[in-house]
Amino acid sequence: MHTVTIILVCICIVGAVALPLGNPRFIHISLALEISFIVLTILTSRGIRVYTLLACIAVASLVIAGNTLSPVHTSIMSTLNPMHHAIILIVGGYILQSMLIASSVHTLYTNRRGRVVHEQR
Repeated sequence: MHTVTIILVCICIVGAVALPLGNPRFIHISLALEISFIVLTILTSRGIRVYTLLACIAVASLVIAGNTLSPVHTSIMSTLNPMHHAIILIVGGYILQSMLIASSVHTLYTNRRGRVVHEQR
């Protein structure tokens, strides 16, 4: 669970850096997404497990899908113009989100496997 919390903190930091760089027309969506990551960070740090991890997987999947389907984001990533936007988008929108999905799935699998082993004793 500690790994998921660290990744969520990194996502919040990258999101806070990226927030002023985004399109002002979509600031309300960006703020809602940033607040959802902050709430998920708080919940995972308090130890609320299964539903929080499932929410992490769902939100990260939506972020990856949204970034992939956006023509503007695809253009920024393919041309790397402007460079700082592309770096923030690739790191925050793909790398950290993929790490969040992988670590959440790993934590769910590890916890489930630990319970099964514990119940067999």
